[in-house]
Amino acid sequence: MHRIKHTLALAGLLLLGATAFSQQVASRAKALRMMAFSRPEYQIKDIKVYTDTMTVYSLSPQVVYRFGQWVSVEQYITGNQLSWYREQGYRNYYDSMEVSVNRMRRYDDSYIDLYYSIWTKKVELLGGYLTDSEVQLVNGVHVGMAKDDVFRVFFKRYPRSYTDEVAVLKVVSGAGEVAEIYTFRGQKLRHIKIETAYKYY
Repeated sequence: MHRIKHTLALAGLLLLGATAFSQQVASRAKALRMMAFSRPEYQIKDIKVYTDTMTVYSLSPQVVYRFGQWVSVEQYITGNQLSWYREQGYRNYYDSMEVSVNRMRRYDDSYIDLYYSIWTKKVELLGGYLTDSEVQLVNGVHVGMAKDDVFRVFFKRYPRSYTDEVAVLKVVSGAGEVAEIYTFRGQKLRHIKIETAYKYY
């Protein structure tokens, strides 16, 4: 009896392992298929699918400069024709100097953190969290968009079944320093989070 229970337990573990492996193979096959549908301007180099999250690795400058390229924070403020509340502060950069960081807020507390880099001579985005549908990325994506329309920004076409279970789409820069995270609720884009790994603190 003990041997039968042991055999059943082992069979169960093997079945779970086989199921996990087959799901991993299916996810990889789905990712490779999606690669074939990617838009060339995004220079997508890899896609990973894990449970409800699809991660897209892109070499496009749009991923780094998702609000466009600006030479000053003031130029960005006047150029996008939106009303922002501006908060200014300082953060440590490489532990040896401080940089001026501007937190730009909207009425609903959506925000983006910006600073001017003396190395790139451009305004760099350090992070953000957007729930305001009026704030639009340079690729046209904004909160409230239909899920299919968001995916069509990055892919020419794709089987709908490939994105049905995706609740989070991460678009990551080639160097992995910048990520924009699109979170869906049902068939709508609920919010956009922007994360960076720049050494500004």
